[in-house]
Amino acid sequence: MPVARAHKFTFRQYLAGFLRLIRLPNLLILVLTQYLTRVLLVGPRGEWRQIVTDPKMLILSLTTACIAAAGYIINDYFDVKIDIVNKPERVVIGRYLKRRVAMGTHQFLNVAGVLLGLLVSKWIFLINVVCVTLLWFYSERFKRTMLVGNLVVSLLTALSVVIVTVVYPENRNLVFIYAIFSFFISLVREIIKDMEDVRGDVSHGCRTLPIVWGLRRTKIVVYFLVAIFITTLYLMAHSLNNLTLAWLFTALLLPIAWLVYRLVFADTRREFARLSTLCKMIMLLGLATMIWA
Repeated sequence: MPVARAHKFTFRQYLAGFLRLIRLPNLLILVLTQYLTRVLLVGPRGEWRQIVTDPKMLILSLTTACIAAAGYIINDYFDVKIDIVNKPERVVIGRYLKRRVAMGTHQFLNVAGVLLGLLVSKWIFLINVVCVTLLWFYSERFKRTMLVGNLVVSLLTALSVVIVTVVYPENRNLVFIYAIFSFFISLVREIIKDMEDVRGDVSHGCRTLPIVWGLRRTKIVVYFLVAIFITTLYLMAHSLNNLTLAWLFTALLLPIAWLVYRLVFADTRREFARLSTLCKMIMLLGLATMIWA
């Protein structure tokens, strides 16, 4: 199927297409996650006004958002033909934005993110360079390889939480628990998204888990991951002697159990899309537990 050609567009169409391309809601959630981590987990909570206005924290979140936005752009750049099959209504590159404009924006955001990281610390700079490299190879290669792409995205999601402790190391163990939470729920969501996108992926030679192992075996993998996920969280909460956190994770079992139940019967692209949305909701609920952690 031919790729849609860019056409003349109004500024409003350009802006709407660009914001869709960089996944603005996801970027806002990313920044919110880092600030919640800094205020509620690292603390002290009583100094939240100083934390919110801390220039170093602002730059840290800005660098993360720039690199994440660049990652979304390069991912869509490489996946235009696949997305025309899987999500034709959401294709931006080649429709609202020319490919060279998208690539130029991607490069600008990457350079801005990496250089801004240098203003925070040399370690943030190095981590940002690694993230930029991983996002490129994920979009160009890893995404089409069984489990490798899923693991890369999940690790980067967890790293967006852990990176706060590079600058603010207090309560690092508590932050690690939420990083592990982010890793597992992101991994489950990425595999479910692969189940949702089987049709377009298989037509372009991808070797994702559902394509190689089939939907039934892939579901078993997800059940296994959920079991490890829950066990790991409880073990870490127990190691910190944090009874409150254990009860919070118990409350999260309800939406997680609902996710597993719906996955058992899921069979269509629409059903898998709903499960992907449910994973995002569970992630937001997990972030909300920071208030009482």
